[in-house]
Amino acid sequence: MSRSKSLLPSLLSLAVALSFTAQAGVTDADLVNANKITTGVLSAGLGSQGQRFSPLAKINTNNVAGLVPAWSFSFGGEKQRGQESQPVVYNGKMFVTASYSRIFAIDTKTGNQLWKYEHRLPDGIMPCCDVVNRGAALYGDLVIFGTLDAHLIALDQNTGKVVWDEKLDDYKAGHSYTSAPLVAKGLVMTGISGGEFGVVGRVDARDAKTGKLVWTRPTVEGHMGFMNGKENGISGETNKSWPGDMWKTGGASTWNNFTYDPETNLVFAGTGNPAPWNSHTREGDNLYSCSTVAINVDTGKIVWSYQNTPNDGWDFDGVNEFVNFDMMKDGKVIKAGGKADRNGFFYVNDRTNGKLINAFPFVKKITWAKGVNLESGRPEYVAENRPGTPNEAAEGKKGQMVFAAPSFLGGKNQQPMAYSPDTSLFYVPANEWGMEIWNEPVGYKKGAAYLGAGFTIKTINENYIGALRAVNPVTGKTEWEITNNAPLWGGVLATHGGLVFYGTPEGFLKAVDAKSGKELWKFQTGTGIVAPPVSWEENGQQYIAVVSGWGGAVPLWGGDVAKKVNYLNQGGSVWVFKLFSNQSTADSGAIVPVAAH
Repeated sequence: MSRSKSLLPSLLSLAVALSFTAQAGVTDADLVNANKITTGVLSAGLGSQGQRFSPLAKINTNNVAGLVPAWSFSFGGEKQRGQESQPVVYNGKMFVTASYSRIFAIDTKTGNQLWKYEHRLPDGIMPCCDVVNRGAALYGDLVIFGTLDAHLIALDQNTGKVVWDEKLDDYKAGHSYTSAPLVAKGLVMTGISGGEFGVVGRVDARDAKTGKLVWTRPTVEGHMGFMNGKENGISGETNKSWPGDMWKTGGASTWNNFTYDPETNLVFAGTGNPAPWNSHTREGDNLYSCSTVAINVDTGKIVWSYQNTPNDGWDFDGVNEFVNFDMMKDGKVIKAGGKADRNGFFYVNDRTNGKLINAFPFVKKITWAKGVNLESGRPEYVAENRPGTPNEAAEGKKGQMVFAAPSFLGGKNQQPMAYSPDTSLFYVPANEWGMEIWNEPVGYKKGAAYLGAGFTIKTINENYIGALRAVNPVTGKTEWEITNNAPLWGGVLATHGGLVFYGTPEGFLKAVDAKSGKELWKFQTGTGIVAPPVSWEENGQQYIAVVSGWGGAVPLWGGDVAKKVNYLNQGGSVWVFKLFSNQSTADSGAIVPVAAH
């Protein structure tokens, strides 16, 4: 590659960064270009496309060994538990959410707290998988985040004062909210948690300045959508893929982060398991559960959907992020999206129409299906590995137990992967585990668990569970992997400096070579990392940050796996790193002194 070409990404980033710093408040244009802006981290995924790629290269394979802590900030108190938040950074402030619906504003230069907002949670909240929060959204002079009692709150970035507070739904019915909101075209879009309680999943769009509801789109077939308070068409066709009245408590909660494509004006929402888990109670595909659903931001209507696990019987939520990328195949550029699903298969879809382009395993053991038929787009089920119906068992107490892999915790779960346009590879934090699972009789009761299944998580390999894998979306080949004793439950960051950063439950933040997987640096944060790293630059210097604090679903639901990692300590901090002051940077062959900090 010529030197002029190699400098192009840096020059483009500089131009975008200069225009960004000249504006007051985060604009729609800023959010569209957030993947190019280097002087801040404006959204979850380092851009609405969700690639988690930084164009910065001041920290690179040549000098990353000189990375040292710049500062660390403790969330304090007794409210530890899991910390899954991705920080956002703007105008010298870092906004980071923490367990129990807290958010902090921190001075990026000093690490000092500027303000804290702690939401007052009622008794009786029912989050299924720890008291986590995955981050906030920025718009104008607001920072917006959700709470465990299903509220969406906008705060003034400078003071932390509440500007608006909107109730998403009734926490007493099992609703909660844990993901980072997504803002596009002046709308803040959110999902809802609570699939294990029989809630009905949906995507809501509100005016980001006022919190006023603009449209809502249910993600269970048969339910009515609304636009500006008026009916806006049913999702799908009532009873087409759901029997009887099962659709009325159908699950398909939208509990993880969304992505957005400005080119097609589509927001991509992943949907969770149908309710209850017992698939024999709800014959049919059960649209739109375990799917990627593409919704037009202007109309609030579903443009296309792709179902990863029709008639799910294993709790293979399809909520994992749909990462937008351009794929070269047969000499043509395809507007694509990649998704590493909980069910163990990696999917590549055309993001304009949902057509399946490729599907292949990214974990080594899958028992529920032999593969995915690329023509029909459907999985090739292994019938005997679906849990049996309780009606087949004596007295109807328990159906036939099966061993299934992956476990319901997934080949990948909430931990976001990264995509590098430099290598054309996805970096997937995967896990190898299975489960014993069986079905049980169940009935719906508002606010009560609605599973109809029992399970025990099992390890598969003696020497590892987690594996960071570099996956080629065109060939389906794993280019390299790094195994890890404990499950990988934090996300990944790729950079133009040829690096991949990721954290481990053992407490290490690590940097590896993006092309080879060779470990180049690591740092012990003192508690497990279950959150994704970020990067930005300030005063000419590049920073890496990550939240640490062990928790999440694994110690709560992990069975034999939870016992294996029960020695890990909880915590709650954000760590920020920079190059040592006399270290030099190498960007595309140029040696530039690092600015003092």
